[in-house]
Amino acid sequence: MKHRQPQPAPLPARINVTPIIDVALVLVIILLVTAPMMAMSNLPVNLPGAHARDTERAGFISLTMTADGRLALDDASLAGLAEVAPRLRERLQQGRDAGRLVVVRADATLPHAAVTRLLDAAREGGAVNLGIATAQITDVKP
Repeated sequence: MKHRQPQPAPLPARINVTPIIDVALVLVIILLVTAPMMAMSNLPVNLPGAHARDTERAGFISLTMTADGRLALDDASLAGLAEVAPRLRERLQQGRDAGRLVVVRADATLPHAAVTRLLDAAREGGAVNLGIATAQITDVKP
């Protein structure tokens, strides 16, 4: 009688995914490094420094312009744009307010030209430290 040798069990076919994952991670890293460079133009720009926390301190002068053009310096109403420079100059010449930050709060619906005229009037009034107030954008989805 012939003795039969048992057949070895077939090896399960497996795909080694480690090299695929390594290549994918390297491509993701390359994409993360190069994407910000492609989003900017090549024009040389000297960007201004910003101190976003300065406006959180209570000690700034608020210059407000509403959508309908009404103006206020802190809580005092102003008659018009011509009154901004003299009133601001008077305020900044006081000892405790000299060199204080002036925060311009302009309505988002105002034309750019109106905000520019307000900033020019503030500079004419002696404002050296100017800031523009913005609203915090939240990523709340309905």
